[in-house]
Amino acid sequence: MEHNDISVGLDIGTTKIVAMIGRKNEHGKIEMLGMGKAKSLGVHRGVVNNITQTIQSIQQAVDEAVAVSGININDAVVGIAGQHIRSIQHSDYISRANSEEVISADDITLLERQVYKLVMLPGEEIIHVLPQDFKVDGQAEITEPIGMYGGRLEANFHLVVGQVSSIRNIGRCVKSAGLGLAGITLEPLASAEAVLSEEEKEAGVVLIDIGGGTTDLAIFKNGIIRHTAVVPFGGNVITEDIKEGCSIIEKQAELLKTKFGSAWPGENKDNEIVSIPGLRGRDPKEITLKNLSKIIHARVVEIIEQVFSEIKGYGYDEPKKKLIAGIVLTGGGSQLKHIKQLVEYITGMDTRIGYPNEHLASGSDESLSSPQYATAVGLLMNGLRDVEVRQEREKVAQRINAIRAEEQLADEKKEEKVEEIIREKKVIRKPFFEKWSDKFRDFLDNAE
Repeated sequence: MEHNDISVGLDIGTTKIVAMIGRKNEHGKIEMLGMGKAKSLGVHRGVVNNITQTIQSIQQAVDEAVAVSGININDAVVGIAGQHIRSIQHSDYISRANSEEVISADDITLLERQVYKLVMLPGEEIIHVLPQDFKVDGQAEITEPIGMYGGRLEANFHLVVGQVSSIRNIGRCVKSAGLGLAGITLEPLASAEAVLSEEEKEAGVVLIDIGGGTTDLAIFKNGIIRHTAVVPFGGNVITEDIKEGCSIIEKQAELLKTKFGSAWPGENKDNEIVSIPGLRGRDPKEITLKNLSKIIHARVVEIIEQVFSEIKGYGYDEPKKKLIAGIVLTGGGSQLKHIKQLVEYITGMDTRIGYPNEHLASGSDESLSSPQYATAVGLLMNGLRDVEVRQEREKVAQRINAIRAEEQLADEKKEEKVEEIIREKKVIRKPFFEKWSDKFRDFLDNAE
């Protein structure tokens, strides 16, 4: 049975690996057909450090999703993050041969291709080339140059750069787990897709995705992504601190954090105590909740301050760069009690917790709208958008073939009609990361 309207999002995180299978219903919402998750054993701070274990975890998550949905899957949209990701601003231009013709999507693609050829540091590669705004013959602040006349087309770009070897390793794991790469996208972009509204992106907003191993950040203003960063700390370091500070094992530390943890020490009374069973034959340990939240508070403050310095670096206090919608927290770490209040206290910015439920069909499993699944939902959304673009392209191709097959029409007339369709459908440009994924897939195939 052909399932050409479904897609799969695969979030390879430091703590867990999630596979989501879904499709769009008639209202344009996501109908979740199956989800599987597995403990992530071979990933450290968003980077694969044990290929065999990562392959096993991916297979486990995928098998579970397949078992629930009863649908066999061939490929997935995969997210990449990790401490090796950095972003830079760059501007570039092309001189057009014929300024009598209007600027088309092909001109923009040409300009983007030119940017991809930039020389990076050894071992680095450009993952995303995101146009910010354009200049046509010196006229600045143009958001959509298609259809304008001009000889010189210039653009400011936001480039996301990452280590080739780290990305290759993820590709290798996915392939070895028996899946093709339907696309690759940056995890903070995927999370943003799932939890931010268009109004927020327009007004100016910071997305902070606190994962197990890393905290990802994406800043939007005027509907365009302006800055991305990955801070190499997440929920795992908080657990690690509790483990060391209270001399207990990791499993107990994680449980303490999620059940009793708070990012605000003032909340707990001095006499609130949790008793933890001791290791074989030893006495139980007594831990005060006040001490627990002091440990958590110290580490969370450190993470937020690093994120805040990225926001300051972007220049959020300049009038044109004002982030009116404040901060949206998502990811598993955003479920920590009182973290919203702490973020507001440190940054002075309005904060809300982002849930990916807006895009899910009504009647979806409650647990899927938890912030910890924001990235997976966003990756699935990316995949479903690609499916729509592909279907649209196929329809266009069929229309063109039908015109060319018409016997009554003169060849000249046929080509005119074909040109018209192509002009009308110029909007079906490949999403920015799809071009890179195509290149990356070829690269993986050749590396066999």
